[in-house]
Amino acid sequence: MSEYIKSLLEEVVAKNPSEPEFHQAVEEVAETIGVVFERHPEYRKARVLERLVEPERVIMFRVPWLDDQGEIQVNRGFRIEMNSAIGPYKGGLRFHPSVNLGILKFLAFEQVFKNSLTTLPMGGGKGGSDFDPKGKSDNEVMRFCQSFMTELQRHIGPNTDIPAGDIGVGGREIGFLFGQYKKIRNEFTGILTGKGLNWGGSLIRPEATGYGAVYFAAEMLNTRGKTLEGKTCIVSGSGNVAQYTVEKINDLGGKAVTLSDSSGYIYDPAGIDADKLAFVMDLKNIRRGRIKEYAEKYDGVTFTAIDSGLDYNPLWNHRADCAFPSATQNEINGKDAQNLINNGVYVVSEGANMPTSIDGINIYLQEKILYGPGKAANAGGVAVSGLEMSQNSMRLPWSREEVDRRLQEIMKNIHTTCVETAERFDAAGNYVVGANIGGFLKVANSMLDQGVV
Repeated sequence: MSEYIKSLLEEVVAKNPSEPEFHQAVEEVAETIGVVFERHPEYRKARVLERLVEPERVIMFRVPWLDDQGEIQVNRGFRIEMNSAIGPYKGGLRFHPSVNLGILKFLAFEQVFKNSLTTLPMGGGKGGSDFDPKGKSDNEVMRFCQSFMTELQRHIGPNTDIPAGDIGVGGREIGFLFGQYKKIRNEFTGILTGKGLNWGGSLIRPEATGYGAVYFAAEMLNTRGKTLEGKTCIVSGSGNVAQYTVEKINDLGGKAVTLSDSSGYIYDPAGIDADKLAFVMDLKNIRRGRIKEYAEKYDGVTFTAIDSGLDYNPLWNHRADCAFPSATQNEINGKDAQNLINNGVYVVSEGANMPTSIDGINIYLQEKILYGPGKAANAGGVAVSGLEMSQNSMRLPWSREEVDRRLQEIMKNIHTTCVETAERFDAAGNYVVGANIGGFLKVANSMLDQGVV
């Protein structure tokens, strides 16, 4: 690591105390793009990286709402508008008790590079609240969303900042948020993505992140003359991303054997086929139940409860060929990564944002497995959000086949960018270097063009 990068990282930590996820995200990128500054000193002179790690705007606000007992509840709302050099801010909203400034800054920082890789004109942002929709009634979620949007609406717009969903924000929440925006602003515009099909949404948008992660894995396998046919896959999570990851694995002839939630995980050696996946979708999307019910319904399935005393996650300790972490950040530590390798896994395609710790990433790179980092592998979601924005602007819906074709093309192009950029910077086969530098260059050059702003 150069003295320049080391000094910058120390400054980031000093300026942003108690934000370990943000420190981690910046370190992971900065370590790999040092070579760019050696070849292009103009970026250092223009202090591009110093500007990239500072959000253009941080918005934090109070969200009061009434629960079903008539009691006043108060949450915090956030929006991090990180970088708009290549387009309006674009990124999801997360509703989860763990949400804080540091987590959203890491997500927004990652989003800048991810959006750049899609080749679509989108800057990076992220937002959300420490509100927990789990266990809340539909009316409570609606009242919270209306209060949240009452403040957020003054900071966003179709040419300024276009939020989407993330953990805890699905179709229900997007609908309530959109309805409140429309009422306050008296305009029907593509202010959010992930909308319902009847009111401006895009086909394939719910599936896009999961499908994209599998398409990216297929592209990586193709470089070794292999396909997903017959491959055993470990998948974490059981929400939107995990569900459609399993669906696309099945479509391409693979077999997914795990799913998880905050209570634990299920292992089904027979594989999660279409009928079982339909049960999971009903369980999670409609009944909002726990994944343990899957093990209670199907024979031969084991459920393992979360054990906070362990220094590893047993979900990652099963024989498999491919892993698709699709739950949350830092769900794979160094020990988990080594367990994956020891169990035969040689493909990791990240459906979640930064699900692997730096120790874990170093093990992947050391073992030279096919590793698709989240900013590349899960860019399908925001890519189709960009396609939804295009359809909204034209007032024209595209067919399912058209959107899926464009998604596959975008994921193929992202893969090509990663491979070619890594080779150009003497790191052939290193998708981390390829994704980070590939995403950085477009943003950095745009920032140089636009002056000191």
